[in-house]
Amino acid sequence: MIVIPAVFSVLVVVPACAAEFGVVLGAETTSRQNGSVGGEMTKRLVQFAEQQLFRP
Repeated sequence: MIVIPAVFSVLVVVPACAAEFGVVLGAETTSRQNGSVGGEMTKRLVQFAEQQLFRP
């Protein structure tokens, strides 16, 4: 089911990516900073999906 991974990504991946970039997500943060977190999160989720699809 897709709901659990979605909740996982929001609760774990987003804050982890933000912490790695030193970004505090929120309205006071620039869209470029928030976007860098979103881009990294997307990259990680695609890598995770590829690993799940192509694992032996």
